[in-house]
Amino acid sequence: MFGLGMQELVIVLVIVVILFGARRLPELASGMGKAIKNFKKATNEPDEIDVTPTKKTMAEEKKEEEPAKGEK
Repeated sequence: MFGLGMQELVIVLVIVVILFGARRLPELASGMGKAIKNFKKATNEPDEIDVTPTKKTMAEEKKEEEPAKGEK
């Protein structure tokens, strides 16, 4: 894993505990997990949904208006 052995991982863990303290480690791990989850979700979702209305042609508008005029 990234060319790191067991000794290097233990050293990194000790440095992290010294820097952040044992009480904040669960918070950091939770935050990292949420960040990774959100990143994966964002990369798998489509860009955006297009909700702009489509323009109707003149012929379609006339067809919609004709029945409405006959009903009056």
